[in-house]
Amino acid sequence: MRTPLCAFLLGSVLFFSIAGFSCEKEKVEIGEKKDDNTPAQKFTDTLRFASYNVSMFRPQSGSLALELENPVNIQVQKIAAIIQKIRPDVLALMEFDYDADGKSLELFRKNFLEKNQLSDDTIQYRYAYAVSSNTGVNSGQDLNNDGAVRLPDDAIGFGNFPGQYAFALLSRFPLDTANIRTFKNFKWKNMPGALLPRKPDGSSYYSNAALDVLNLSSKNHVDIPVTLPDGSKIHVLLAHPTPPVFDGAEDRNGLRNHDEIRLFADYLSNENYLVDDKGNPGGLPPGEKFVLMGDMNADPYDGDSAQDAILQLLNHPRAHPEITFGAKIPASEGGKEHNRSPGDTGDPSFDTSFFGLRIDYVLPSADVKIINSCVWWPTRSSPDYILIENGGASDHLPVFVDFTLE
Repeated sequence: MRTPLCAFLLGSVLFFSIAGFSCEKEKVEIGEKKDDNTPAQKFTDTLRFASYNVSMFRPQSGSLALELENPVNIQVQKIAAIIQKIRPDVLALMEFDYDADGKSLELFRKNFLEKNQLSDDTIQYRYAYAVSSNTGVNSGQDLNNDGAVRLPDDAIGFGNFPGQYAFALLSRFPLDTANIRTFKNFKWKNMPGALLPRKPDGSSYYSNAALDVLNLSSKNHVDIPVTLPDGSKIHVLLAHPTPPVFDGAEDRNGLRNHDEIRLFADYLSNENYLVDDKGNPGGLPPGEKFVLMGDMNADPYDGDSAQDAILQLLNHPRAHPEITFGAKIPASEGGKEHNRSPGDTGDPSFDTSFFGLRIDYVLPSADVKIINSCVWWPTRSSPDYILIENGGASDHLPVFVDFTLE
């Protein structure tokens, strides 16, 4: 068992404000315990967890790693500058192409995060995990019923090559890699009451052969335990369900999005039907702390998601009510200024994307104390607006939540 870490040095206070929405966080340095016989102190510092869809997907396998070898890349430099500003302790990167050796993730850390961007402090993440994905994995079946088998539509998850649109995790704290759970190979048909799409005559949209290979997760569903300085664990739950669009009257993507979200809702309910990729049944036991993060492609009020899909998480009793529908929903003046899309009913200050939807989430468990939360969306008058102007970094904005353990 690894030696626990403990925080020993408290640095400067980081403060940033956007016209009424302020985000303040203590910057803490981490060091090894000096004496194995000294009990670890209870970890009481403020933690910042963030999710950011960085749109760092590329058209061909290996293209992202090749780009990141050159530290001059306007889009990636903007993304790195934003991360250096918000300084999360644990960061989920959505739409970050996967490669098995982690080269892209390492290059992003070395050539961008650990180099000064726009005179902000560099940031280092000692721990990283690139998550393998079902995207671009050829199913061998005609999943879109167009009479041919070809990518990207007939991949297990939409993609032109294996690992396109994948995601990754960066952390200042150690990752308990031996106890990571993934549900990449869980079959959609094995979910009780699955919303499998139907043809107008009521028959199954998918053939039996297709259902035999079609995994529920379009990318992956992952539980990554993070080890905090006092030796305690907090589970980082990551997913990026398929967008509920780009289909037909059968709504196959909308229904899959719903059930991908349901998988994690059932994981929080510790449903026994769930079997991970190592053959272990069940979900997250009661009493375990967690933060669920990712681009869920579902808004509680607007958009095209099926059957109020995101409410399965936002109404879950284990999710923190202040963040779901309470007084500390992540918000921004930039989103409010951008205004709602025509026909939308949700508050635009809660939006996390330029297309006017709240779809990116950081949902801590109800047993932590929420300190603050934000969508990092500068207003047009802010000097930071240049980083996000016209979607120059991404069409999404980072979301983060500050909390302490109770």
